[in-house]
Amino acid sequence: MAGYLPNRFLGARTHMKSKPLTDQRSSISSDEFIWSSTDSTDVHGLVLPSLLERLRRAGSRAVLDLGCGNGSLSARIADNGFVVTGLEHSSSGIAMASQAFPKVIFQQYDIGTPLPEAHHAAYDAVVSVEVIEHLLLPRRLMDAAMLALKPGGIFYLTTPYHGYLKNLALALTNKFDDHWHPLRDYGHVKFFSRRTLVQLFEEFNLQDLEIRHLGRIAPFACSIAISGIKK
Repeated sequence: MAGYLPNRFLGARTHMKSKPLTDQRSSISSDEFIWSSTDSTDVHGLVLPSLLERLRRAGSRAVLDLGCGNGSLSARIADNGFVVTGLEHSSSGIAMASQAFPKVIFQQYDIGTPLPEAHHAAYDAVVSVEVIEHLLLPRRLMDAAMLALKPGGIFYLTTPYHGYLKNLALALTNKFDDHWHPLRDYGHVKFFSRRTLVQLFEEFNLQDLEIRHLGRIAPFACSIAISGIKK
């Protein structure tokens, strides 16, 4: 993975390379994904330039970070002039985010339950970064995002990239276990290619789709970003 963004993107806060508790062990017994730090993750550094450019080009102001984790990315978005709300299932993530980033509104929310009415059609953009691969029922994330978006709003989603050449490289280098996390509770359970992401977005009638590969060259990208407009 690539490193963090330069300070001009991240602001004055110090960011160290660290992983949440569930990434530090191959297996953990817990009722939720456990966060142990409010540090930015490597993937935030990959995503943020593309994400900010897309939000600015769309003229977005109110942004929902759906599955905001420890709140670090939500705070980075807010640092760049957007009004941000973060929803997250993990109680450890919400507790840390609320304390560390007070200018962002954070609320606990289980993606398996209906989106609270207060969030319906309330946002110019919905962002979901490296969340959908953790969900057995990914359409529930899509349902929540569509309810939260205003007509004409942008949905921007990222997930680890999977394609033929990358999967072949993972197999040849014996990295499948590291990448798929089979023993990790609340690890990755869905693996998306460009084709399956487009199929999912088209199923929800998102228009004007844009796709970017993030990190490395496209066939071996770390993540893939897809965005579309709710008509």
